[in-house]
Amino acid sequence: MNAMNKVEDIMIINNEPMSRHTSWRAGGVARQYVQAQTLVALADFIATLPRDEDLLWMGLGSNTLVRDGGFNGTVVATQGVMNQLELLDDDGSDYRSVYVGAGVASAKLARFCSKQGLSGAEFFAGIPGLVGGALAMNAGAFGGETWPLVIEVETLNHKGEITKRDASEFEYGYRFVNGLQGEWFVSATLRLEKQQAENNTIDIKQLLAKRAVSQPTGVASCGSVFRNPEGAYAAQLIEECGLKGKRIGGAVVSEKHANFIINENNATAEDIESLIYFVQKTVNDTHGVLLQPEVKIVGERLTTGGEQ
Repeated sequence: MNAMNKVEDIMIINNEPMSRHTSWRAGGVARQYVQAQTLVALADFIATLPRDEDLLWMGLGSNTLVRDGGFNGTVVATQGVMNQLELLDDDGSDYRSVYVGAGVASAKLARFCSKQGLSGAEFFAGIPGLVGGALAMNAGAFGGETWPLVIEVETLNHKGEITKRDASEFEYGYRFVNGLQGEWFVSATLRLEKQQAENNTIDIKQLLAKRAVSQPTGVASCGSVFRNPEGAYAAQLIEECGLKGKRIGGAVVSEKHANFIINENNATAEDIESLIYFVQKTVNDTHGVLLQPEVKIVGERLTTGGEQ
């Protein structure tokens, strides 16, 4: 049974089902789920936790699978906090800077930049998560990526300290970012090119229309499950193995896009994880390519056995 406490702008829920907070709508309970009203309150709370406490920062839960045995740590909800979105002063150049909190939805950032007449952030409309997650994994869509736009970031560490860091302090590539040192992203300043807002709005609508045709929407999924291997597409490799429609329990490989796994019929996290590994093994056996999951899998299994 979950219990709730609220102290100084912090809501703490014990034994909170993660199926309520992940886009797959599956998974076990978190020992402690925390929602802060302000960044200051969150920083103060983080500073009180043991240094070895397992922390899981969760936005819209679109890239996370919590195993059925639950997460024996603290889940930090970023939605509803760190939500500042601000156009910074114009320096007279062909570019403009935008300050964005980690709790801002990526799609909201895309729309904001479009309305401000800025180009380069349109791809964020295709990322089903928050800016914090996009920063953590260099998320991308429609050929665009997060980190080429970053000038600087702010991070929060275990001591509750907030630090500004230049983008040059980080190494990034396709779906990875290196350079965090026991800290988490809380904001970023992005550099975008000035353009006509009308053109950007059209671009976003066209991109979303293209996605709706090619990808399943309005269903319980995490988006793309696997990274594209160099020189190939994960979806194509999976489809060539005849895995569209492959089911394990309530989880199924999408018939519309093979790199999507859908919770179609009350799938457990174990169903989804088993299907991920089945697809991974089949593609490796058939094509000699070991697909790497984009999704973060955390927590403990209820059952024993299986691959880790």
